[in-house]
Amino acid sequence: MDKKQFAFTRTNYILIAVGMAVIIIGLLLMTGQNCTEQAFNPDIFSARRIKVAPLVTLLGFLEVIFAIAYRPKSDKDSEQK
Repeated sequence: MDKKQFAFTRTNYILIAVGMAVIIIGLLLMTGQNCTEQAFNPDIFSARRIKVAPLVTLLGFLEVIFAIAYRPKSDKDSEQK
């Protein structure tokens, strides 16, 4: 009797977890103090919050997309070809 196959393998779940961790790191890099009506905080325009954090977050989303689409080569597939 054939084993029931799931849509994702263990590798897919690990890659998804890594991608989610990268997204969370990117979002944490965006945090910081904000401006108030009484004081202007120039840190809101820092390179970390404007350039690095969105890039890290985007890489995390791309990692998750890759993890979902990733399909490991199995021995059965290579034998049939």
